[in-house]
Amino acid sequence: MPNFKDWQPVRRIACRWAAPLLLTAALLAGSGCAGPSAAQVDGRPQVLTTFTVLADMTRAVAGDAVAVHSVIRPGAEIHEYEPSPDDLIRGLRSDLVLDNGLGLELWFAKFTERVEAPSATVSKGVRTIPIRAGSYRGKANPHAWMSPRNALIYVDNIRDALSGLAPGHADEFAANAAAYKKEIRAIDARLGDALGALPESKRALVTCEGAFSYLARDAGLDERYLWPVNAEGEPTPQQIASVVDFVRDNEVPAVFCESTVNDSAQRQVARETGAALGDKLYVDSLSGPDGPVPHYLDLLRYDTEAIIDGLTRTPGEGP
Repeated sequence: MPNFKDWQPVRRIACRWAAPLLLTAALLAGSGCAGPSAAQVDGRPQVLTTFTVLADMTRAVAGDAVAVHSVIRPGAEIHEYEPSPDDLIRGLRSDLVLDNGLGLELWFAKFTERVEAPSATVSKGVRTIPIRAGSYRGKANPHAWMSPRNALIYVDNIRDALSGLAPGHADEFAANAAAYKKEIRAIDARLGDALGALPESKRALVTCEGAFSYLARDAGLDERYLWPVNAEGEPTPQQIASVVDFVRDNEVPAVFCESTVNDSAQRQVARETGAALGDKLYVDSLSGPDGPVPHYLDLLRYDTEAIIDGLTRTPGEGP
């Protein structure tokens, strides 16, 4: 999560795996295994991204010209991930590393210190939203990819980074990026059109984690959440009571929780208010290939339709 120097759990995580990573690096260097990966794997430049959403966006822009991999696997919780020596090996064999930035991958800092490949932060240029509560108050919310409009900035940054890596394919990357952005714009239009008729008092998105600030800004929704970031753990009774009051006062028809967190507190909110518990939303990770969101565009469409379905139902209507 956000890049806070006083976040002691991250320091402890870093200390646990720093020594194994350094040992792995030494072994690779000594054995000559840390050389250019393109010749070692399949002849294409190798790009490593920090998590599955970025990997999928990069593949959409790269086409077949570049091989793209993700450190974090589908379904994993990104905020508390602990990189392994195998992750470092993949980093050492990469030609480019792409990260989200905005303090999301503090756990990745020691990793990038050991990897010689150039890196690029794909959220560069996003107009950030500060977290408004908790110990991370005032820091940038890192979930910028949840906004279709921000996604257009991500795509441009990915296109530029890939063009720098493989300039001979720059025209291909540009064409792929343009087609991809067209699909993202269509999803944004669908969200705006479907929610545009809601009265102001009902334009509210209530989730477990505060991961939808950017999407809420795009759609003109008032955002409420049980906790600002997953790293803060379970919500306090005061946080739950505040959300319960908001849902009751605004007759919010449905509340939501993310796929990678425990939804028990949000179920309590639903019970106490009569709101429906909407479909699980996807944020930090794609699903596997047989799941509901194997690609980033699937994630945007799935969450968009879940939110539309939840907020346009009649309060007390049930699931």
